[in-house]
Amino acid sequence: MLGFKRKLKLIAITDKKLKPDIIKSVEDALRGGATSVQLRLKESPTKEMVDLGLRIRRLTRDYDALYFVDDRLDVALATDADGVQLGPDDMPIAKARELAPNLIIGGSVYSLKEALMAEREGAHFLGAGSVFPTPSKSGVRVIGIDGLKEIVESVRIPVVAIGGINKDNVVDVLHTGVVGIAVISAIMGAEDVYKATLELRRIVDEVLKDE
Repeated sequence: MLGFKRKLKLIAITDKKLKPDIIKSVEDALRGGATSVQLRLKESPTKEMVDLGLRIRRLTRDYDALYFVDDRLDVALATDADGVQLGPDDMPIAKARELAPNLIIGGSVYSLKEALMAEREGAHFLGAGSVFPTPSKSGVRVIGIDGLKEIVESVRIPVVAIGGINKDNVVDVLHTGVVGIAVISAIMGAEDVYKATLELRRIVDEVLKDE
C-alpha cells in the first residue's frame, strides 16, 4: 500500500445518469490522467456492478491507476478492487478491515466528528465533503473550505476533498492540505471527459507539485 497517496490526486467517480457508457467514460478519464476510479452505482443490480467492475479493474491496471468501489465490500472483493469507500451508514470500517485486511478503506465523512471516528476505526484515508453544493448528492451537508481545512488539520491520515469541485474552485480546495480531489460532475458531466480530466489533472499537478 506504500505510495498509494499519490494515486489519490484525482479520483474520477462514475455516474450512469451523466455518462451511461461507463466503460468509455472511465477510459477517457484514465487517458486524461485520473489516478483512481471509483465505481459508484447506487441503484444497479449486483451482477451489473460486478460485470462493470471487472472491466474497470482491467482498465485501471492498464493505466496504473487504483480502482475503488463505493459502498459495496462484496463487489470490491468480487472484482479484485484495490479498495472500498464506506460512509457512516455503510458497513463499519473496522468490520470491513477485519473481513478484507488487504483492501484500502476510504471513509466518506461529512463532519469533523465523523472524520475522527473513521480514523479511529481504521480508515486509510478520508473522502471529506461536501465542500460545495453538488447536484450529484442532494441534501448532503456542505462543510465549505473552512470545514475541509479543519478536518485536514485534525487527522493524521490523507484527506481527499469531494463535492462540487471544478476547475474554477479546485485551487482553493487544494491549498487546504488535501492530497487530492474526487469528482463526479466536473468530469462525467463534461461534454469531453478526456479534456475535462486533462485540465483538472494539470491544475492538481501544478498546485501539488511539491507533494
